Amino acid sequence: MKSLLIVYHSQSGTCARLARAAWRGAQTEPDIVATAVRAWDADTAQLAEAGGLLLVMAENSGALCGAMKDFLDRTFYPAIARELVLPYGLLISAGNDGRGAQRQAERILCGYPFPAASEPVILRGEWCAAHEQASEELGQAFAAGLSMGIF
Repeated sequence: MKSLLIVYHSQSGTCARLARAAWRGAQTEPDIVATAVRAWDADTAQLAEAGGLLLVMAENSGALCGAMKDFLDRTFYPAIARELVLPYGLLISAGNDGRGAQRQAERILCGYPFPAASEPVILRGEWCAAHEQASEELGQAFAAGLSMGIF
């Protein structure tokens, strides 16, 4: 079985909802095990066991949220030492823009080096049913790609 690691940070609860929706979508693929872990609790050992990585985060003050930056900082050199190469996806909750967080995350992830499995999904504005649907669809599509060996 292949696995999808969903790492998220949520202060308001919105990104936790997005991560759960992505997890539900990934669970529709029968040969994929999806796990959602808070950024503070995620580590390199979990990355090493994963077949793919979905990062779910908010953009704070036009930048990558601190907890996600901490996760990426803590796992960067250990992941390089283990020669990990994982396809990744980005799911960003943004009040206005989201591109600042996207740029920072992509710049860090290319150093691992992790290839993007999909275009980043930026959900702008207040939480709504469309955000939940987009998150679930991203989780399902990422899991399907892992299952089929596309990435």
